[in-house]
Amino acid sequence: MESFIALINQVGGWVWGLPLIILLVGTGVYLTVALRGIQFTKLAHSLYLGLVKRKEDDDGPGDISHFQALMTALSATVGTGNIAGVATAIAIGGPGALFWMWVTGLVGMATKYGEAVLAVKYRVKDENGEMCGGPMYYIEHGLGWKWLASLFALFAAVAAFGIGNMVQSNSVAAAVEATFDIPAAVTGIVLAIATGAVILGGIKSIGRVTGLLVPLMIIFYMAGSIVILLLHMDQIPGAFALVFEKAFSPTAASGGFAGAGVMLAIRMGVARGIFSNESGLGSAPIAAAAAKTKHPVTQALVSMTQTFIDTLIVCTMTGLVIIISGVWDSGKNGAELTTAAYSNTALGPFGGLIVTLSLILFAYSTIIGWSYYGEKAMEYLFGVKSIMPYRLVFILFVAVGAFLKLDLVWALSDCFNGLMAFPNLIALLALSPVIIKETRDYFNRKEGLDRIKVDSH
Repeated sequence: MESFIALINQVGGWVWGLPLIILLVGTGVYLTVALRGIQFTKLAHSLYLGLVKRKEDDDGPGDISHFQALMTALSATVGTGNIAGVATAIAIGGPGALFWMWVTGLVGMATKYGEAVLAVKYRVKDENGEMCGGPMYYIEHGLGWKWLASLFALFAAVAAFGIGNMVQSNSVAAAVEATFDIPAAVTGIVLAIATGAVILGGIKSIGRVTGLLVPLMIIFYMAGSIVILLLHMDQIPGAFALVFEKAFSPTAASGGFAGAGVMLAIRMGVARGIFSNESGLGSAPIAAAAAKTKHPVTQALVSMTQTFIDTLIVCTMTGLVIIISGVWDSGKNGAELTTAAYSNTALGPFGGLIVTLSLILFAYSTIIGWSYYGEKAMEYLFGVKSIMPYRLVFILFVAVGAFLKLDLVWALSDCFNGLMAFPNLIALLALSPVIIKETRDYFNRKEGLDRIKVDSH
């Protein structure tokens, strides 16, 4: 078994190798140029649509509001990557890795925008009257390559049971047992019941819960992080200086840190940034397709704020606390490093408790979000009759994953998570003229309407 796990890990290393990273970042750069930096020029408008206005007119086709679609996507991406992923990037690549996470997030916003445009444009209504969309639909209906669409759906369905299910419940069980001394089996059962209470009701139930849970959990984590940063305000300029300096120069070995060259900082920052915000992997557009909207661009503008919130805000706060805490070079890694960092600040043990509680909430929300992604992938492959059996099996695996040894699950899910990106990126590049046309049409019409309003006054 160990040799098989090693083989899968090796395959996963190839999947997440330099070619995929170049393709992911390159697609984001290309779309940034093609869309004239839409993530910069329209960011304020996007945040207004998603977080202030929150929904379009009720007569727009779709199942849930803009805000609920955004929160569902955020529920799946704001997860262990924001706590453990950032720590891993800094522990291996040094403080400079945080800079390259920012770069990945900024270009990833254009990728996320493009995914959502296509998801809404090519979405269809199923037998239950619910919207279905995402890479499998825009690959089939936009490119006519059903075989590639089916391949994406297969990869997504497998990844959902790993990255989006057992890996998360296992992380929650470990954190609860370490902090509160509650057996993993008990946590697994409670978590399965809590998951079932939400996902059995479908996307409208998921949208309602994530619309409430995700803002609260992000605000809780951010509030703790902001308090720490304010209490250590004098160290923030030095932390930023270190990030920018080490982004372009090697980080020398110190403490338990082995040292890192610039290329390692870039590789870790880009890889963990993509892992955190999932731009280009094709998961988030599945949620975007369910939004009530009259035009693909409206939801796409909202969707790209997901990457901004995930990477440019939440990951940045984690990274800064890790750096100012002084334990980034201790030799610790992952969630252990983040917990140690938050505990080694003015908040003391309470800082570590913030990390533990956030990890539990983040992992639970990821399970909910990914259940929908996996459900839609299964529906594409096997039809609406597969939805309820899938939900029941998914709930069962939440409980089982809490107390299993998951080395193989980690290896397989990481591999299939990366494999999702290839079909999606091919479609994004091939259908980029559609993304550009939809964007141009939307803003030309919007400017025309604004001009009419001005003239009428």
